[in-house]
Amino acid sequence: MTDTVISAVSSPVSAGDDSRNEARLLAQLASELGARPAQVAAAVELLDGGATVPFIARYRKEATGGLDDTVLRNLEVRLEYLRDMQQRRAAILQSIGEQGKLTPELQAAIDAADSKQRLEDLYAPYKPKRRTRAQIAKEAGLEPLADLLLSDPAADPQAAAAGYVNAEAGVADAKAALDGARDILAERFAENADLIAHLRDHLWGTALLYSKVAAGKEAEGANFRDWFDFSEPLRTLPSHRVLALLRGRQQGVLELRIGLEPEQDALLPHPCVARVANFLQLGKHLFAIDTDARSKWLGEVCRWTWRVKLLPSFETEFVGRLREASEAEAIRVFGANLKDLLLAAPAGPKAVLGLDPGIRTGVKVAAIDRTGKLVATHTVYPHEPRRDWDGSIATLARIAAQHRIELVAIGNGTASRETEKLVVDLMKRHPELNLTKVVVSEAGASVYSASETAATEFPDLDVSLRGAVSIARRLQDPLAELVKIDPKAIGVGQYQHDVNQRELARTLDAVVEDCVNAVGVDVNTASAALLARVSGLNGSLARNIVAHRDQHGVYRTRSALMDVTRFGEKAFEQAAGFLRIPDGDNPLDASAVHPEAYPVVERILAAIQAEVRQVIGNRTALKGVSPAKFVDERFGLPTVQDIFSELEKPGRDPRPEFKTAQFKDGVETLSDLTPGMLLEGVVTNVANFGAFVDIGVHQDGLVHISALAEKYVKDPRDVVRVGQTVKVKVLEVDQARKRIALTMRLNDDVLPARRSAGGDAPRGGNRNGGDRGGRQERAPANNAMADAFARLKQH
Repeated sequence: MTDTVISAVSSPVSAGDDSRNEARLLAQLASELGARPAQVAAAVELLDGGATVPFIARYRKEATGGLDDTVLRNLEVRLEYLRDMQQRRAAILQSIGEQGKLTPELQAAIDAADSKQRLEDLYAPYKPKRRTRAQIAKEAGLEPLADLLLSDPAADPQAAAAGYVNAEAGVADAKAALDGARDILAERFAENADLIAHLRDHLWGTALLYSKVAAGKEAEGANFRDWFDFSEPLRTLPSHRVLALLRGRQQGVLELRIGLEPEQDALLPHPCVARVANFLQLGKHLFAIDTDARSKWLGEVCRWTWRVKLLPSFETEFVGRLREASEAEAIRVFGANLKDLLLAAPAGPKAVLGLDPGIRTGVKVAAIDRTGKLVATHTVYPHEPRRDWDGSIATLARIAAQHRIELVAIGNGTASRETEKLVVDLMKRHPELNLTKVVVSEAGASVYSASETAATEFPDLDVSLRGAVSIARRLQDPLAELVKIDPKAIGVGQYQHDVNQRELARTLDAVVEDCVNAVGVDVNTASAALLARVSGLNGSLARNIVAHRDQHGVYRTRSALMDVTRFGEKAFEQAAGFLRIPDGDNPLDASAVHPEAYPVVERILAAIQAEVRQVIGNRTALKGVSPAKFVDERFGLPTVQDIFSELEKPGRDPRPEFKTAQFKDGVETLSDLTPGMLLEGVVTNVANFGAFVDIGVHQDGLVHISALAEKYVKDPRDVVRVGQTVKVKVLEVDQARKRIALTMRLNDDVLPARRSAGGDAPRGGNRNGGDRGGRQERAPANNAMADAFARLKQH
């Protein structure tokens, strides 16, 4: 082995290398997140030590310089990626070193690689692979021929190949020898990391994704007809469109390919073939009509490299890249919508009557008291076939009076509007009950009903009635109830079944954790499912907390949690600040002040000569007192300022005030809608292309992104959130396709009637989609609206 090759013995990573790699990792994280290296280093140390993101964001602000939970979540994900890349880098160096091919230049390039893709490009020539045509050609002794034709401008391919004919080695004639030499060079060129990077950058900026209908799939794939003859530049494809195209391909309806503009693809030589030749400096006249035989042969090698090696590879890579980015965006949207839903305004401690609507099977009824305890269940049959309207009202009135019901929660599924009519009649006949009706999303209620959690809570309750309990409780406290349901079943995402399920679950779990800890949890009333989401706790500890509470009574202090089985100091550190004990022995236990900071409160109280009960919740008690006076070596100004805020308003709830939407009377089905009608509705889902709104007709309407506001809207969530009550105008109703076009720009004109039931969805060549180039069409009656409507069936 020459001294220009780094031996396998010297390639293992040393402790010094580990230190340098970690320093480089921290510097890269700091650069990407816009933070100081010291902030990132502190956050990484805390995460590695088992601290949770909510705990770090809330109680370790001094250490991280105030990095918020969003930055910390991004750091956590990126940290895992970069560490995985470090491990892969070490494995690649080890592998190449063991082959005796690790040169200083190659090691430097691998060390400088800033992505997994770049690492794999560099590793490609050395990666063990199955036996290829190029390897077979090398075994037949054709590599010298390939080197000769590549390096010698005077070489004649036919004459040179004649000397390599070897029937025993499988080289029957000169053509077979030249084909083998071509395969060797094509593989060599296709594994040139710099050439790949050059072409990758060029293609990503200029290539398009083409889609066409698979032969004979026109009728079967009608839902995808907007993509039957479609193309759009890779760089502008929005995530929802990519996922729709990929679903169409997965179902065998669509065929996808990567290509340049049609006029570019038709050029000879193909622009990418010319780029291969130019990048490798194979000669300016390679593709001239009157060029020599060697140049013609090398031109064919370049064409073979592009068509056989590079193009299929790039198509796989780019579709994968599009999928990865689109899935990440879909997961981000799902997480954002879930956060809005979990942090929706709670009705609070009010007695609620939950109604799970049904026709033939009846309306399931569940009454819960102000604490969420189930106090009564029943099933009434106001609809077909029994039509016991009066008896149903009498039963509901009796239950409402007996349990002092204040709110009626009506599930928004089948028979929702019919059941709402029943409640309206109940309120008219019994005004003395002073009831308020609210239509509640029942997404996931059936999943909860059949879950282990529900069976544990209500072992003797019929599955069908558990859904009514869930509907009632999610009105009273959405967060406390929805944490019992798999987030994927709540239905506020787009294409959630098509994306990476591991990443989706991790993101949604993080959202739930952040929401639960942002609000805080009453340790004396919370379910095990809710407690399990508290920082530092898990399912086992949560069940132990509930079991201890059931056996010994309510907790009077936070410190009493240390008596719970397996509840150690680390768990207490991470969880205590998020657990609340209202009406306990220490008023601070009802606040977000962490027990570790109680000594700071004691110094504050001593300075103003007051008792904690005189100060907590009193906005004027600390007026004129400077937080800076109470800073010490352990607790910096951010923590002391947080303590002051908590003393002024302990246990503040970040959720908005409770409000309800009122659906318009007489509007219950699509046939009741007319263009121009003004309605009130509730946002049920927000996607990148717009928002879906429940207006009480069993079919959500779509407000396209271009119709959300009078101004340009980049992200629909800048305007609307899941659970928000909005006013909309009906633009168009397509009865045949069950589509409702809505606008929140109430001065918009209604859409003209469609030409046919099939609508006027865009056909081939649509590259606009209404959301490119920073511009949106003012009138929703355009390709943008049709493009968004095409997503309804896949939503």
